[in-house]
Amino acid sequence: MRKKARQEKLLELISRASVSNQFELASLLELNGFKVTQASVSRDLDELGIVKVGGMYVRRPMGTNPEFSGVTFRTAGENLIVGRCASGLASAITVRIDGFGIPEIVGTIAGDDTIFIAVASAAAQKVVIERLAEIFG
Repeated sequence: MRKKARQEKLLELISRASVSNQFELASLLELNGFKVTQASVSRDLDELGIVKVGGMYVRRPMGTNPEFSGVTFRTAGENLIVGRCASGLASAITVRIDGFGIPEIVGTIAGDDTIFIAVASAAAQKVVIERLAEIFG
C-alpha cells in the first residue's frame, strides 16, 4: 500500500512543480514522508509512464510510446505534412506510420530528424493530421 501512496504523491508533485531530476524528486518525496532510493524513484517513473519533456517530468499521455515523445507534425501546403523528432528517430517513426496503413497517405520519406508525409489533397491532409495526433499524442 505504501508504494501506491508514494506513486500518487509522485504524480501530485510533478503536476504541481517543475521537477527536472530524480534526486530532486527523491528529496521532495522524502519531505513528504516517503523514504526512497534513486532506484525506487526510477522504477516508479517507469511504471507510471512519466517521461521528460523539455527537461521536466510529465506523465505520458495514454497510448503513446515514450521513445517517440516529442514528435511534432505540421502542414506545409495542401499536400505535405512535416514531422520533427529527436535526432535518429525519423526512420523508426516513419516505419510506425507506414505500419498503420493510413489510406490517405501517398508516401513517406525519413531523414535523421525530419519526416515528409505526402497526401493527395487538403481533405486527406486534415484526416492524416488528426490520425497522427491520436497515434503520437
